[in-house]
Amino acid sequence: MHPTTKQIRDAIANSTDGLTESQMRQHPEGKWDIAGIVEHLALTFSGTTRALQKCLKEERPLTTSRTLKQRLFQFVVLTCRFIPGGRKSPKRVEPTGIGGREARELLFSNLAQMDQVLAECERRFGSKTSICDHPVLGAIPVGGWRKFHLLHTRHHVKQMDALAHGFSAVNRDVATAS
Repeated sequence: MHPTTKQIRDAIANSTDGLTESQMRQHPEGKWDIAGIVEHLALTFSGTTRALQKCLKEERPLTTSRTLKQRLFQFVVLTCRFIPGGRKSPKRVEPTGIGGREARELLFSNLAQMDQVLAECERRFGSKTSICDHPVLGAIPVGGWRKFHLLHTRHHVKQMDALAHGFSAVNRDVATAS
């Protein structure tokens, strides 16, 4: 397992270990619950895996020229390490409502598959060759994909931790009131 993949795996495990199914399903109105966030990440990993598998199948990188806007977004995300909030998730990676445990299992499985395909792409095409397009960032190399998924995961782990912290604050208040 690549060290970046291990960081992603550990961040998810640390954020969700010990949470009950009920805790993974609680959320403010109009926001995703922890199970939904985990499923969203799992779906992004599988989407990247499919795109990379297509490159392997066709035995070539499948990229387009990056636009100025994509270059700017890539600089902000991959160089400055900033994932802007408030962006609507593409429909294909929106959570469908599966349970928290199921979402975790899916995430760990999809992450392992993505790790294997990234390693194979790196062997075939090298680490610096842009291999396929990200919908917002444009063409990025293997290392860029790993970095994106780590930053994206950290972005969502902050949200999950805030939700989980809210549970412990509520539980503390309930215990104090008793």
